[in-house]
Amino acid sequence: MAIVAISRQVAALGDEIAASAAEKLGYKFVRRQELEQRIVDLGFPAEKLCKYDEKKPKFFASLVKDRDEYLQYLQTAVLEAASEDNCVLIGRGSYIILEDVQSLISFRLIANDSVRLERLEKEFSWTEKQARQRIDESDLNRRGFHKSFFNVELDDLTKFHLIMNTGIIGVDEGADIITSLVRTTITPERDAEGNKKLRTMLDAQHLVNKLVFEYKINIEFLRAVIEGKTVTLQGVADSSAVVERALKLTAETMPGYTAKSAVSIIQDFKAYP
Repeated sequence: MAIVAISRQVAALGDEIAASAAEKLGYKFVRRQELEQRIVDLGFPAEKLCKYDEKKPKFFASLVKDRDEYLQYLQTAVLEAASEDNCVLIGRGSYIILEDVQSLISFRLIANDSVRLERLEKEFSWTEKQARQRIDESDLNRRGFHKSFFNVELDDLTKFHLIMNTGIIGVDEGADIITSLVRTTITPERDAEGNKKLRTMLDAQHLVNKLVFEYKINIEFLRAVIEGKTVTLQGVADSSAVVERALKLTAETMPGYTAKSAVSIIQDFKAYP
């Protein structure tokens, strides 16, 4: 019982290995299209998805409120998918969103540029120039996506449990490695701890969504952390009155919990439209 999160370079056999590992484990493979649909079903406009989904937001797109709304919906979609247990997630920073979950195992799939170029040229009948353009564009977007939304360097390999070079390791071998590591690493105790952590994280995310989307609380970068029976709100606001209202609504939404604030108040801070 585990959650597998896979991060991959373009043309590094990410989807192929993820699908094969899911089949060998008997897990559900949450494909890119399904995660995108979850985000839209939660309320994010489909026509705006292309601006943010695993891409580096352009300058003005990074300044509008849609950017933060996309992140809240993305985190919700990933947490809800993971809470169904026994799943393989690919891309969209899943390994970062879930990094504190004890039953998570994360993988990074890479390959030399020469291998990736050859794969793209063969698959799409592209010239080397076309394949190179696709690699450069994808690598830039994915680095920008991780930096913009999570302040994480994609090339920081310490974030992963295992790195695989798919120029050397094929689909079956890669899937077997994932399967073996999951089966030998995730104990019933770790699985139970992971499920408990996921429920707590999902409760915190649902609270944030309620404050942001239902009550229109104007706290930027809002995040909730639940520890025991205490809920701590984090973010940036321009007045203490906004924070007090958020705390009051948190207490009403989660009876039995103590609501605390770690929100920074900046008097001249103005939320973008």
